Amino acid sequence: MSTPDPASRDWADTASVDPREVAHYDRLADTWWDQDGPFWPLHTLNASRVPFIAEQVCLHHGRDSGAQLPLQGLKVLDIGCGGGILAESMAQLGASVHGIDVAERNILVATSHAQKSGISVKYECTTAEALAQHSPLYDIVLNMEVVEHVADLEGFMVAATNMVRPGGQMFVATINRNWIAWLVAIFGAEYVLGWLPRGTHRYDRLRKPREIMRLLEIQGLSVSRMTGVQVNPVSRSMSLTGSTLINYMMSAHKRPDPRLSSALRALPWEDRA
Repeated sequence: MSTPDPASRDWADTASVDPREVAHYDRLADTWWDQDGPFWPLHTLNASRVPFIAEQVCLHHGRDSGAQLPLQGLKVLDIGCGGGILAESMAQLGASVHGIDVAERNILVATSHAQKSGISVKYECTTAEALAQHSPLYDIVLNMEVVEHVADLEGFMVAATNMVRPGGQMFVATINRNWIAWLVAIFGAEYVLGWLPRGTHRYDRLRKPREIMRLLEIQGLSVSRMTGVQVNPVSRSMSLTGSTLINYMMSAHKRPDPRLSSALRALPWEDRA
């Protein structure tokens, strides 16, 4: 099967897409499911981020997080899905998952792995901006380990948040911007320990929690929970922590459309069912 050239796609000039980032992940695409390969941090992180997401979703929707399929019936969009590590986990919890990525080879790898695993996930090679033009709405939008890789963060966040339905949720995970985060997540992880390929992260694209919160608030989303993520350099394990100094995750919910709420309040009781 030939691999389409991402540059030939209609969205190739989308402001948030950095061709260097696409090329970087295209080169690594075949290693997504090697748990000892370049993406081992994401496999390890999954053990912490999946329960965090499931817990926050269940709290928001009044569901039992201990149920066999706690996300059943919910539509999930995984932006920057890569090889499908998180997307497959969400599908296994019962969600209807749509994974998108700008790297064509990532989508091919993700699709192949899901088929071999017997897991149903819809994958598509596109950007958040291009997808948002079709006005889809999701109960949950996953924006995990993505914002530090986009060239136009503001435009990207507008598109991503527009796809969260009123009352829905967005999850964001990224790296803080300060000298300790640079020392640990970039210099240490990429140049000393070799945990990640050099050049995976750019310091100027890292964002402080308050900056992400501001972008969410502008689009009508309120952060309901934030947690830090810490790494044990000896065991290479990860766990949640109260400190957001380096890595952090947050859950935000979109406030219901006040126009819709007003319209519902104006209806006679018998018409609200």
